[in-house]
Amino acid sequence: MPLLEARQLRVDLHTHRGTAAAVREMSFTLDRGDTLGLIGESGCGKSITALALMGLAPDNATVSGSLTLDGHELIGLRDRDWRRIRGARIAMIFQEPMTALNPVHRVGAQIAEPLMLHQHLSAGAARAQAISLLERVGIPDPARRVDSFPHQFSGGQRQRIMIAMALACEPDVLIADEPTTALDVTVQKQILALIGELVRERGMALILISHDLGLIAQNVRRMLVMYGGSVVESGPADQVFARPAHPYTRGLLAARPSLEHRLVAHRSERLPTIPGSVPGLFSLPPGCPFAGRCAFTAPVCHTQPVPQVIVSDTHAFSCHRADVVLHAAGLIAEGIA
Repeated sequence: MPLLEARQLRVDLHTHRGTAAAVREMSFTLDRGDTLGLIGESGCGKSITALALMGLAPDNATVSGSLTLDGHELIGLRDRDWRRIRGARIAMIFQEPMTALNPVHRVGAQIAEPLMLHQHLSAGAARAQAISLLERVGIPDPARRVDSFPHQFSGGQRQRIMIAMALACEPDVLIADEPTTALDVTVQKQILALIGELVRERGMALILISHDLGLIAQNVRRMLVMYGGSVVESGPADQVFARPAHPYTRGLLAARPSLEHRLVAHRSERLPTIPGSVPGLFSLPPGCPFAGRCAFTAPVCHTQPVPQVIVSDTHAFSCHRADVVLHAAGLIAEGIA
């Protein structure tokens, strides 16, 4: 039985303009110790997916489909039931720690809170554990800094404090939503190394969300490529990067500057780009969300549900014109799901 399983997960947002699907029929499984990456442009549905997995979808959202943790259904749980799971079994490193941390509470109190709530530690024991966690994530002089406020730390240190909070109760699933945003390259590497080390050490499952292709390639075993709220390609990260099938995935990879390009390219040379722009949620076609921006778009792409095409037993993508697309990519499909 998978640790975490989503089946046809859907998030609909209800607004004054009507209802729009922010996440469309997402399915995946996650086992203990597994690592899964969600990749895509801003606005493709990555963060709203993470919030749905935490039971934190906006008040104007309806979450449907199925989401199970150790076989127990999570969709439809009452808030008090979610509070027993959130932080204890599923935890999240939020995208911007300065907005996720409470500015008027000391960081030690914020780390200690889930320990007292979920593990019923005394205030003294929780404080001691908070100091130990700060030391574990690399905060210097943790016994003194435990009483500091978030604004007294650098961006990289605040991210480390967020990691300490997320790991306090040793959750089964850790969700890291853009954990290195706004950090310099050196600190990014340290943060990712720390997350990877702690995941391996504690045997937890990791969902890493990013728009950074290199970050995903280096840190996860499997990946989902998202566009317009839909998963357009999925598979082992090494296979997807070596043999991308969906035109959107191929467009993302082509737009990534290589070291060679940076060294020799003339300033007038431009990287390949994907034509058009990401449509709003209310502008997505009923069929393929990438229809119109894709060079292989046909009338059927705009109107009909998109079939899943099996490239291998672990690699799949969604496309109406799979034969033409795969021929252009030099790939062969095994069948249509």
